[in-house]
Amino acid sequence: MSLTEAREIGTEAVAAEADEGARRAAAPAGWRWRHVALGLALPVLIAVAWELAVAFGLVQGRLMPPPSRIFATLYDLAAQGELWRHILVTLGRVAAGFGLGVAAGTLLGALAGYSAAARQFLDPTLQGLRAVPSIAWVPLFILWFGIFEESKIALIAVGVFFPVYLGVMGAIASVDRKIVEVGRVFRLTPAAMVRRILLPAILPSYVIALRSGLGLGWMFVVAAELMGASEGLGYLLYDGQQLGKPDQIIAAILTFAVIGKLTDSLIVLATRPLLAWQDAFAAR
Repeated sequence: MSLTEAREIGTEAVAAEADEGARRAAAPAGWRWRHVALGLALPVLIAVAWELAVAFGLVQGRLMPPPSRIFATLYDLAAQGELWRHILVTLGRVAAGFGLGVAAGTLLGALAGYSAAARQFLDPTLQGLRAVPSIAWVPLFILWFGIFEESKIALIAVGVFFPVYLGVMGAIASVDRKIVEVGRVFRLTPAAMVRRILLPAILPSYVIALRSGLGLGWMFVVAAELMGASEGLGYLLYDGQQLGKPDQIIAAILTFAVIGKLTDSLIVLATRPLLAWQDAFAAR
């Protein structure tokens, strides 16, 4: 690739970024609210249909309580302070496990993606461990860390680690060779190559890996909170099952869904400025 071609590529990229910024700035202000309303349409329709099915006797209300009973249960738990206590405990566990899993997954994924020797050394073992079911780690972590917070956070970190590791490794290994050649033409230092070429190239895949890891973190926290926990949304699920309270079980599931969606949206919002340069089909 000649220096002239490299400069042309850079000029086209800058022009595309400017066009994308202008297009987004011209978007109507009410677009975001319509987007939110459209996203809420399906759960609202399901809730209304569910309530009507119970009211007309099409569904047994004892085992499938209507949304009105579920919201009443949520209100009672919130009024007593129980719901907020369980939410905060679970959020703290997921945050700690997510941080540890992301740090380890990013480090080892970058190492395996950048170095073929490291990939051949690390990847077979990690791929084997990835196939181990989450519940299989529970007795081992209890033996190692006891039944307190350490074992729960470790289990969540394991769930977060693997999608982040795979996402980072795959993104680095699949970076377009021509982009790297552009950096070499401009004689970028290794640090500048990472900062200006590799990081922007892998960032979209890295964001997806973070979102996947967070989703698994919320799944693993349920198994973690069955390890002798007396607080948390997973405990609330187990308590509802033990006491035969389907409304409490579904209320806990809905709380998981809402908080999981909110935390996922936080990642999307936090990383959106870093991906503003993309001229992707989904952004149109």
